[in-house]
Amino acid sequence: MFIGGRWVDSEDAATLDVVNPANQEVLARIPKASREDARKAIDAASEAARVAAKLPAHERSRILLKVASMLEQNSQEMVETIAKNVGKPVADAAVETARAVLVLTFAAEEAKRITGQTIPLDSQPFPPGNQNRLAFTIREPVGVVGAISPFNFPLNLLMHKVAPAIAAGNSVVAKPPSEGPLPALMIAKLFEQAGLPDGVLNIVVGPGETVGDEIVISEKVNAISFTGGSETGKEISQKAARTNKKVILELGGHNPMIVLDDANLEAAVSSAVSSTFTFSGQVCTATRRIILSEKLRSKFMASFDQAVAGLKVGNPLEQTTNVGPVISRKSLDKIEGLVEDAKSKGAVARKGGNRLVSEEYSRGNYFAPTVLDEVEGDMKIANSEVFGPVAAVMKASKEEEFVDAANSTTYGLQASIYTSDLAKGIKLAKEIKAGAVLINDRTTLRWDNAPFGGVKMSGMGREGVSYAIAELTDLKFIVVNLG
Repeated sequence: MFIGGRWVDSEDAATLDVVNPANQEVLARIPKASREDARKAIDAASEAARVAAKLPAHERSRILLKVASMLEQNSQEMVETIAKNVGKPVADAAVETARAVLVLTFAAEEAKRITGQTIPLDSQPFPPGNQNRLAFTIREPVGVVGAISPFNFPLNLLMHKVAPAIAAGNSVVAKPPSEGPLPALMIAKLFEQAGLPDGVLNIVVGPGETVGDEIVISEKVNAISFTGGSETGKEISQKAARTNKKVILELGGHNPMIVLDDANLEAAVSSAVSSTFTFSGQVCTATRRIILSEKLRSKFMASFDQAVAGLKVGNPLEQTTNVGPVISRKSLDKIEGLVEDAKSKGAVARKGGNRLVSEEYSRGNYFAPTVLDEVEGDMKIANSEVFGPVAAVMKASKEEEFVDAANSTTYGLQASIYTSDLAKGIKLAKEIKAGAVLINDRTTLRWDNAPFGGVKMSGMGREGVSYAIAELTDLKFIVVNLG
């Protein structure tokens, strides 16, 4: 673990095996943090918070740029680590690594742009004497930020928490996922080499019910940035409220893709395949429901089936692999259960619908790319986040049916609409309850310095470097009476 600028073992010498989901190979054995280890990391971050706040913006920027440069120079090692640790195909792992470099670079730039504004009090008649008052706002770091990140983007989602927090002058206690901790430990080494003061970044890996819980409930932690499941997010929000912490929650999604009669068929099919099956569907912004116009349905499904049949399932270290393993056997069980429930209620598996158990796949956690047709709203898969390579196809005819279907879950992260009529697309976009609606584009798209986040059970607060900095700073109002 990385605590207070030192690499240390767990307090009770417990260890955790890090496993490759493609073949169950043990990649590493690392310390498994305890609640006491988490407290030590929090104490180190608390002691370093004053140092972090006083670190000049140009120095914070320099450190972040240095880390970005070193990550870029060592990108191939990081790509292979991501591929082995979480089963992400190397082509996708390369994109993730490149984006993490961008996040660090954006944070370095934004560190020098954190400003307040002047407030013209003389525009207000009360209280008297405002013509003699100078008023302005400044932004100050919140203090200690708890960063809890998931396995599916083990590098970039962590950087979306750590980089803005450091750019804003905070210290950080980070808990990467137990299933995919190695990229986080590698990036901590780069921060150490870049000269980040001791204790400003601390990394502990361990169970959410102990390590994560301690970070959330600690009075020394001033803000939580969490990406993960909606139920866990709800618990975090409730516990964080007891100490009045700031909270950014990036939670689950059940993202609809609406395809209208006048859609560009080729573009819609390409988008559906990419946004459903990238990283085996283990992406919170993945398309979960494809809602088709009846007029376009038969042509869309013929092209979609053909494209899905052409996906290559296999070793994530091979450049030609499109779909790798899912993260664990537990995930396989969940995916299989949701698919079987849908089939028992009338859904039809046009493609896949099963685990891959042949000799080639038997040691890994592989599920066949699946197309479920005739999905209805009462099926679990129409409302539960499957987090696997499964497309659920639904139908609608009237405009209000598309909106109702899109809004029918408790989630509201992203949505997409395919249509040639932009006026109609914008009208529907305004009626869909989601943090983002993309017209003629994929649900999986995200820009690293643009606002990102959901509504309803998909979260609260916004990420995107400059937006996260605003969330992880406190606004202070200062008035000077010059009279």
